[in-house]
Amino acid sequence: MPLQKVDINKAYRLINHGPTLIICASHDDVVDAMIASWVCPLDYDKITAVVDSGSFTRSLFEKSGKFGLCVPFFKDTALVARLGTTSMHSDKNKLAGVEMFYENGVPLLKECAAYMVCEIIKDAKNESEFDLFKAKVVVAYADTRVFEGGHWKFENLDDELKTPHYVAGGQFYADGTAKFEEKAAVIG
Repeated sequence: MPLQKVDINKAYRLINHGPTLIICASHDDVVDAMIASWVCPLDYDKITAVVDSGSFTRSLFEKSGKFGLCVPFFKDTALVARLGTTSMHSDKNKLAGVEMFYENGVPLLKECAAYMVCEIIKDAKNESEFDLFKAKVVVAYADTRVFEGGHWKFENLDDELKTPHYVAGGQFYADGTAKFEEKAAVIG
């Protein structure tokens, strides 16, 4: 899979279209990954993520101070569903068969469309009251088959290489239709 480094000031584009994301974290050689739908850009190089206080993955990134974001491919919705319905609290083999690699000491799932490594910006009030975390993106990568020149290339891809959007009840949608509006180009 050909990865390219993404300019930190364009990293927000990796998640701005609203895909279902995988958050990965580790601490003391314990690794976990979970699904997160409520992750969004806060600024060009910052994101927010809402992660429930009972989440095992949250307990790891609260201790380590960092986490990874993976943008999966649509072809991996079965894995996305598994990570979203299985907790490390009850199944210590939750990640059996899942291949990982590390960037800046943070675990990431192999074979994803894009990646971000994030460092938590401490905000105790928001974290405890709203389960809301702010983080700074320290490095970002994307698969050149699907993201190039700071833009997604979904319109010419098979559905399997698009990113999944989870709705509810096991239903996923794939991104894919592009339309360019000249007047909107000044936004970014």
